[in-house]
Amino acid sequence: MATVIEGFEAYRGEHCETTAMGNLLQAAGVRLSEPMLFGLGQGLGFIYWDSKAMDFPFVGGRVKPDELAANLASRLQLAVRIRETSSAAIAWRNVASFIEHGVPVGLKLDSYYLDYFTSKVHFAAHYAVIYGFDEEFAYMADTRQQGGLVRTRLDQLALARNAKGPMSSRNRSFTLDPVEALPPLAPAVKESLTWNAQQFLHPPIRNIGVKGIVKMSEEIVKWLERSRNPQRDLPLAALLMERGGTGGALFRNMYRDFLQEAAELLDDANVARAHERFAEIASLWAETASLIDRAGTTGDREPLRQASGLLLDIADRERAAMELLLA
Repeated sequence: MATVIEGFEAYRGEHCETTAMGNLLQAAGVRLSEPMLFGLGQGLGFIYWDSKAMDFPFVGGRVKPDELAANLASRLQLAVRIRETSSAAIAWRNVASFIEHGVPVGLKLDSYYLDYFTSKVHFAAHYAVIYGFDEEFAYMADTRQQGGLVRTRLDQLALARNAKGPMSSRNRSFTLDPVEALPPLAPAVKESLTWNAQQFLHPPIRNIGVKGIVKMSEEIVKWLERSRNPQRDLPLAALLMERGGTGGALFRNMYRDFLQEAAELLDDANVARAHERFAEIASLWAETASLIDRAGTTGDREPLRQASGLLLDIADRERAAMELLLA
């Protein structure tokens, strides 16, 4: 017999963490756009990560996992209840008891184990929401790309929740307390803009934020030699930048749309100018991804040299756009 939350509707999102929070908020009667959730979560970032233990460098365009949801909860004064445990049995009880009481539950997962994922790559910081289950399946709400309302076998869900490795958590689940009312949106948006800009412009280490983009511009020209399999690694890196839950352009499309909403809400000319800058920047990230893909498929270094120059241009443009948000 199935236990399913009646009337549950999927939140249609591109990125897993914002989509998961959007599903929980929507179930609580709060509807905000995904760009607004991303912006309030101070989600825009950049990281270029490489080490000898890695097969290939990692390029990311957002803040680290769990941080976006925590920032969003802080800005909207949401009470988020987080549970972690090393016990699979306790982990399941933490979920089932809420579903039985009509409360959807957010989960952090390794997407490799989920039945509905066709691309089998280990990534232990994927987020989805469970809204029901029966003797064999869990009923899930995931991103638009993954199908929205989907299902996976319970044994596979247990593996996905208990996975080890980079960015993983111990069977992490999270719920929202009932939302009575949200704080005024304009001050929350303004504070998020300022905080995100400060963190991006003044990172503590040189491989994140605007400094990280400059770092990538220096390193990308070596990518053909850095990879054992350039025809696999470079196109995959490009694919993740454009389609790996980023909403395109390494999350810059999403932040562009947030800035448009913020400019209208705040009636702020500087935010409007930053929006215009990010509209241009987003297309440059898409072009960079295309050049990386071309270098991998052809083995030609010239596209990587072009990408290196583009990245320096992007760094300058993002610095200028973020400085507008501090003005």
